[in-house]
Amino acid sequence: MRFGILGDVEIVSAQGESIPVGGPRQRALLTLLLLDAGKVVSVGRLLTGLYGDEPPNGAANALQSQVSRLRRGLPDGLIEFHPSGYRLAVDPLTVDAHQFEHLARQGAQALANGDARTAAGTLTQAMALWRGPLPLPDPRLEELRLSAAEDLADARLALGEHTALIPELRAHIERHPLRERPRGQLMLALHAAGRTAEALAEYENARRLLAEELGADPSAELAAIHLALLRDESRPRSNIPAQLTSFVGRTPELSRIAGLFTRTRLVTITGPGGAGKTRLAIEAAGQQARETCFADLAALTHGADIPQAALVALGVRDTGLLTSAAQDPVDRVIAAVEDRRLLLILDNCEHVIDEAATFTRRLLNACPDVHILATSREALGITGERLCPLPSLPAAQAMELFADRAAAVSAGFRITVDNAEAVASICTALDGMPLAIELAAARLRALEITDIAARLGDRFALLSRGDRTAAPRHRTLRAAVEWSWDLLDAQEQQLAARLTVFTGGATLAAAEQVCQVPGTAELLAGLVDKSLVEHAGGRYRMADTIRAFCAERRTEPLEAAHAQYFHELGETANPHLRRAEQVAWLDRLDADHGNIQAALRWAVANDTTLALRMIGAFSLYWYLRGLRGQAAPLAVALLERIGTHPPDELDEEYVLCVLLAAWGDLDAPEWHDHLKHAEECMTQPRGALRRAHTAFLWAAATGPPEGEPARPLLDDDVWADAFTKLGRGLLHMFDGNIAECERDLERALAGFRQVGDRLGLVLALDGFITLADSRGDRQAFVAVLTEAMELVGQLGSIDDTVSLLCRRAENLARHGDLGTARADYEQAVTLARRSGRRDHLAWAYSGLGEIARLRGDLVEARRLQELALSKCSTGPFGIREYEARVLIALAKLAETDGDDVASRRHYEEAITAATASRSQPFVAKAAAGLASLAARSGDGWLAALLLGASTAIRGMPRTVDPEATGLMADVKALTGEDAFADAFGRGAGMCQDEALRLVGQRLVRDR
Repeated sequence: MRFGILGDVEIVSAQGESIPVGGPRQRALLTLLLLDAGKVVSVGRLLTGLYGDEPPNGAANALQSQVSRLRRGLPDGLIEFHPSGYRLAVDPLTVDAHQFEHLARQGAQALANGDARTAAGTLTQAMALWRGPLPLPDPRLEELRLSAAEDLADARLALGEHTALIPELRAHIERHPLRERPRGQLMLALHAAGRTAEALAEYENARRLLAEELGADPSAELAAIHLALLRDESRPRSNIPAQLTSFVGRTPELSRIAGLFTRTRLVTITGPGGAGKTRLAIEAAGQQARETCFADLAALTHGADIPQAALVALGVRDTGLLTSAAQDPVDRVIAAVEDRRLLLILDNCEHVIDEAATFTRRLLNACPDVHILATSREALGITGERLCPLPSLPAAQAMELFADRAAAVSAGFRITVDNAEAVASICTALDGMPLAIELAAARLRALEITDIAARLGDRFALLSRGDRTAAPRHRTLRAAVEWSWDLLDAQEQQLAARLTVFTGGATLAAAEQVCQVPGTAELLAGLVDKSLVEHAGGRYRMADTIRAFCAERRTEPLEAAHAQYFHELGETANPHLRRAEQVAWLDRLDADHGNIQAALRWAVANDTTLALRMIGAFSLYWYLRGLRGQAAPLAVALLERIGTHPPDELDEEYVLCVLLAAWGDLDAPEWHDHLKHAEECMTQPRGALRRAHTAFLWAAATGPPEGEPARPLLDDDVWADAFTKLGRGLLHMFDGNIAECERDLERALAGFRQVGDRLGLVLALDGFITLADSRGDRQAFVAVLTEAMELVGQLGSIDDTVSLLCRRAENLARHGDLGTARADYEQAVTLARRSGRRDHLAWAYSGLGEIARLRGDLVEARRLQELALSKCSTGPFGIREYEARVLIALAKLAETDGDDVASRRHYEEAITAATASRSQPFVAKAAAGLASLAARSGDGWLAALLLGASTAIRGMPRTVDPEATGLMADVKALTGEDAFADAFGRGAGMCQDEALRLVGQRLVRDR
């Protein structure tokens, strides 16, 4: 008999029949006896468990009655009476709770011994025993359940399953917010997935929660994880997909790859489909003592998409939420990895071989410590490449692989004297091809091994008379897959063929809706059993070779249904992306990123109306995830098809398509007509906007509109009202109307807090950061900026984390806290390297240079500023305000050295760079620098005039700066109060254009 109490109480007979237990009291009594199965349970304990600490009168008699009723429903002799209580005479391991404890201990021990795979398997079995909540509270068992779940998370982290773990750990933390171990695991999982900003935000969330709820600091263990992430000292990161089976054979090839990497930086594993190239690459990566990144190119249809695929694999987004700088994707990849000891796996290169070779050559030339392991059916053919061709598995290894996979479907299977000949004949017939052997082994669930051997022998004898032009091993694999296909029933074949419409796998819901095959759930389970489909993390996917074979047998065009399904998913997700649940929905859309791209690509070519609708549905997702660069080429292709006259009802979608296509270079001539028409769509009355994010993304690209918008938002909701007040508040800030600005920002912030939209909160908080900084209110500045950092971390934006760190460091340095400022800049350098933003790296290095200057180390300051200048992007994608920042710093250094000529040149170059990026604050800073030079030359009146013009150019409150305050005092001393007031007033009273002309012409004193 088997007993279950981890959920509803149940008893199952040896024949598999359910035995009724009785009413609630009897179930509770049985639970108490089962918790101590095989032991005497005292009457007192039973009474307390049934009635609480104060049992009512007559409870003892009632207990005897309940025991009698329970005994009548169970086999004779199962419940024994003892002087002190009762005993259930069963083996504890027939009770699921005791099985769970046994497995949990075994799993914990395997984990302690470093055997993560065994630990994961054992703990998975343990957790599967839980069917629901306990019928009676048992704190000890509940705590063991939590510990086992966390042990399992550790094991899965060690196996590289960090991506699948992230949503599970988030849910675990939501249920148990004060447990620190899962918080640390989530930080490690996010970091391993390249989402370090989110990992750091999780620590801040934990720190704040522990302080509020317990008045305590994070534990030493959690603090150590945080410190390791800050120092980038955690375990080497990897996005290697978790493997569901053990690795068998290929020892010579593993040794060959390791040896080749001592002499070269590019190794390509070659062989036909199904030879095990991907699996060998994954195992070889595990032997490399370096960070690993896995980029699967199988789903790509254009070689130009390779850099974007690498960026996704690296966890690098196009840009931040607060910045909109585009960057050439290959340059971004190079910037992200040039300072890292990285092994990049480029899997499935054969269909984009030329572009893969070009990308690989450029990456290896630019990044001296990057190694690349490629898999392909042919060599890349570039200098320095070494090949590792995969031969057939030797007979002994092939049989070992068969036995391993067979044991997974037929418990206890092993090679014996009786079956060794059959196994050998199967492996020989299949030419030692790993995928073919695995497919054959999966059939042991339904066939005897002799039947498999006989059927394969007949099939291959027949097929050997077929196409002799194909390579022998290719014929072998196709024959094995075809044999497995022929053994499927008609419905299984239909579903297997239809599943090939998905790119990157599918959820059950997606498969049911798109494939439209009755009984999809049961059929999928059958395909998994037969090794034609893999199931992991709630998703179903096919190996590339099997998918290609099954795709040839699909007769129905399902691409339209596939595109329509993912369009509907995008529309469903949209409102959630502006609410508190946005992070969960971002993760959900991330899982289907490949499907979304494939669906949009089909729609662009076949259904432009649907394609426009998809652009509208997913544009906010692309913005939040920093994926605009991936969708931009499709937006360009769509505009080429529809021109400047989209359907009237899709004018918003057209606007979003134009923004996406022109992203990063709105001034380019080729976008003039489209942008003009888009502006008409947004500025002329055409009715309310249907999509709440259209107005936001338009404003993010072109600046907030002045006055009341021509097209209000259709949704008269809290988010729309908050967004409107945010835009109005920012305009007040630019106009210098600080009281009105603060009022509108407060209302916007309250609205975004109410709905839980992190993006809106970040944008509103950014305004408050500027206000607090300009007032010199350090306490408010740090508090608001820290909250903003937590939020951008939750949204996964390393770029914004870097910019906020640099802003905080600037503030700290201005107020003399150079040590803390330096720590922030150093952290910013680490994160900027990880994100591949050269401009942010320039910002951080320049900040460190300013720290050195303020400490008097001018040699180090100059070295750091020159390093920063070398990182500035000056090409078509560069935002030159970063260059202006560095040039201003170099001008200050030259001024300190007394080289006024060099200083003036740098200030003038800074004005040119800042003007090119329309960055008025940096023009204003350079103008103040020119004022300093004028004062040094004795021209106090011009210095005062330039200081006033600097205020006019800035267009927003001046930041409190001790150096600027000192300069103003020096100029006043040079001119006198009245002359200073006159000259400064003239400059400050200019309109911005006048002030810019003054600074641009560098006028001499005009009396």
